[in-house]
Amino acid sequence: MAHSAVLQRCCVPARGNHTASVVFLHGSGDTGSGIRSRIKEILDEDFSFQHIKVIFPTAPERPYTPMMGALSTVWFDRYKISNDSPEHLESIESTCNMLNDLIEEEVDSGIPKNRIVLGGFSMGGAMAMHLAYRYHPTVAGVFALSSFLNKSSIVYQALKNNPIRLPELYQCHGTSDELVMHSWGEETNRVLSSLGVVTSFHSIPNLYHELSRDELEKLSSWILEKLPEDTDVENEG
Repeated sequence: MAHSAVLQRCCVPARGNHTASVVFLHGSGDTGSGIRSRIKEILDEDFSFQHIKVIFPTAPERPYTPMMGALSTVWFDRYKISNDSPEHLESIESTCNMLNDLIEEEVDSGIPKNRIVLGGFSMGGAMAMHLAYRYHPTVAGVFALSSFLNKSSIVYQALKNNPIRLPELYQCHGTSDELVMHSWGEETNRVLSSLGVVTSFHSIPNLYHELSRDELEKLSSWILEKLPEDTDVENEG
């Protein structure tokens, strides 16, 4: 795909030598700067690391069927918010191409794929799973917060009979989520595990469809496990 659509993004730079990157994808209707600000409010500080740059891209505006076709910043369209609906593959592929370009920018700047973690909240987590397990299986890890894949997801089809070692999946989900059911997240985790993905699933008691300090702190620790400081990696980007 031609580099015709460059995604807007905001970044939290590494506090020291930049040797790894995290791509954090927002939920539907949000923006990169919006989710960065919300995380900062929850943690009382930026989501920052000594050696890791955190990139918060913003999804392009597109008509969103669950909002009666109104324009919204969503990574892809949905026929409905349900795990038994078909996926809107055309919009998923369009966004994968744009995010592939963003990942290649990081690689070109000197950050190898195995020093990149992909993840997101809600729809952003689903997008990260598509991106990693279909296009970038050598990334360091994937996280999905309050996210799910549809029962017939093309991700599942892509992983069948796949001999490649896959990146670990870290999931968190609120038990009181009324938009994306906790059971949908559990099922996603169970199916991916059956297809060879090393997974963990963390239920957050009494949490609705939102982020919490507890899960962000746990996520931060998991990211550092996947992307430890590596003084041998030089980045001249």
